Amino acid sequence: MRINTIVASLAVVIVLPSISIGSSLYMENFEVDPSANWTLNGGPSDEAADFFFDYSTVGIPKATNSALADGTRGMKLQANLSGGIFSGMSASPNGQSFTDVYRVKFDWWANFNGPFPGGGSGSTNLSTFGIGTAGASAQWPGGVQDSIWFGATGDGGSSVDYRAYSPTAGTGYTPPSGVFAAGTSTTPDSRNGADPYYASFGGNSAPAAQTLLFPQQTGSTGAGAPAMRWHEVVIEKSGGNVTWKVNGILLATVPAGDDSVATGNNIFFGHSDINAGSSADVNDAALLFTLIDNVCVVPEPSSIALCLIGVLGLLVGRRRR
Repeated sequence: MRINTIVASLAVVIVLPSISIGSSLYMENFEVDPSANWTLNGGPSDEAADFFFDYSTVGIPKATNSALADGTRGMKLQANLSGGIFSGMSASPNGQSFTDVYRVKFDWWANFNGPFPGGGSGSTNLSTFGIGTAGASAQWPGGVQDSIWFGATGDGGSSVDYRAYSPTAGTGYTPPSGVFAAGTSTTPDSRNGADPYYASFGGNSAPAAQTLLFPQQTGSTGAGAPAMRWHEVVIEKSGGNVTWKVNGILLATVPAGDDSVATGNNIFFGHSDINAGSSADVNDAALLFTLIDNVCVVPEPSSIALCLIGVLGLLVGRRRR
């Protein structure tokens, strides 16, 4: 009987993770127009969001985590296309609240106007994403921060290509903070895409279908420039820390305590320019954007594992009585 109890207990451990981990807190694959379910928070200049964008129209293939039956719809985000004002925007799903420990997972594509690697006029923009926002104000580098968030340039054209922000950090964390996995160097700056830590993110070409539509999209992105490729992004809140991973590579960890000053429990995705200059490229509206697909928020797995260990101990303990 004791063997049977242990076998049954192990069965609980094996079966429950697949049930619990698969139980998402929120999902959005943009296959049905979700525009009414999102709030766009704009900065001081022009911005645009298309929550039902067919990205195949600019030659982009189906996102990595799309289901077989899914099409090619996603969320397209843009800012400062013509206003000439340093600005950014963010968008949050309506009525969502995530607390305790959880993981936000999504597919991310950064697109910019070529030719590559340097890019055309005004090609250096930021893709941004974060947690802990109230969802009522634009989260971008020049605005008031109410969240823990991260950002990256698509073309690698900034002195600070990989970024992390919080209300505590204000204008952003610097390398000496220890937040960045690439290290604490300031000369050269460990946040710059040229740092060897980010080398796996470069060397991407525009999809052939996009080059056919826009002949300027030639060449390949430089070392550390993540644009023109789908990436799997995970932002995880666990043990007070908030971590940012891309394709399984840890990029930054905002430490426990800093997350306590975030004023909300929602998530956001955004786009920002890095300066006041707008692109003069006639194709900027078609080519310069952040693309998000397959958003999923799930309970953080380690908390589930601890729960399962407790269940196993309870079952075994009861058998011994």
